Formats: sequence, C-alpha cells, structure tokens
Amino acid sequence: MAKKSINKIKKNTPVNKSAKGKTYVKVVTAILVVVLAAFLIFSEFFKKNEKDTDYVFRQDGVLTFTDSANAVKTKADIQIADNEYDEELGLMNRKQMDENRGMLFIFPESRIQTFWMRNTFIPLDMIFVDSAKTIVTIQKNTKILSDQTYSSNVPAQYVIEVNAGYCNRHNIKTGDNVSWVRTQSDTN
Repeated sequence: MAKKSINKIKKNTPVNKSAKGKTYVKVVTAILVVVLAAFLIFSEFFKKNEKDTDYVFRQDGVLTFTDSANAVKTKADIQIADNEYDEELGLMNRKQMDENRGMLFIFPESRIQTFWMRNTFIPLDMIFVDSAKTIVTIQKNTKILSDQTYSSNVPAQYVIEVNAGYCNRHNIKTGDNVSWVRTQSDTN
C-alpha cells in the first residue's frame, strides 16, 4: 500500500512548468550557439579559400621584350594589374613564380612609380616602362619582405615584375621595348 500511495502522490504532484521552460530555453540557446559557431567557421573557411585564389597566377596576356631594332629577346605570360585591388595585391604572398611569367601593372598616367616588397616572398626584377613602352629603369633583385622602396628614375606608366635575375638571363636593359597582347583579344 505504501507503494501505491507514492505513485499517487507523484501523479498528483503539479509539474513545475517554469523548469520545463528553462530547459527549453537552454536547449534552444545551445542549438543556436552551435549553428552560429558552425556558420562562423565555414564562412572563414570559404573566405580563406576565396583569398587563396588571389595568389594563383592568372594569365591575362603575353608580353614581348624587344631590343631597339625590334628583335625579340624573350616573351613572358603576364597577369595584368589594371585596377586598384590588383595593383595593391601585386605578387604579395606568393611563394613562387615560373620563369617565363610576370605581372604587368598598367597605370592611368605616367609618373614616378614607387614599389615595395612588403609581404612578397619572391625576389624580383622590377622593370619601369614609359608611355612609349620603352624601358626607362630596372631595379634588379629586390629584397623580399621589405618596406624598402624601389622607384623609376623618370616617369613611367607601366611596371613589369619578373623573377630576380630574369633581366640578366634575357639581356633585358634600359632602352629595350615591350609590347603585350591580352588573351581576351584586347591589344596594347
């Protein structure tokens, strides 16, 4: 009989609704925290992958180096930086670049151009080119990961970055000329 009366008491005891409500709020909060954490983790993952694509060579054209008699010295596949984002990013954070590749910076006007090597892991030759597409200055073997500046000696409208030693290996010097063709049939 004692057993029956205990069961009766349990059945007749009013349920604490506020305790059920608190438990429900805790479960919902925990679920929301997990969902939010998963969202933040995956959004950072996708952002990272999106940023990583900025460090992959994108062939936008082919650049040709010629001497003053217009004889071809060499050609290089180029990535073109002709907007503010690409100009600021340049070749930063890349760990390597193939020999016959480079980056061509196209500026809207000719002026003294100044570059640095912050966050750049590849030593470069920087080739400064005037509006007539003649090489006016070459800064060879730039120092990696440095805030040291490298400038043109005279106004330049274009800058080409290639691996350090490229100019020596291909006998590229001031007075030589450059031309390029974009892969999307836009000729310069």
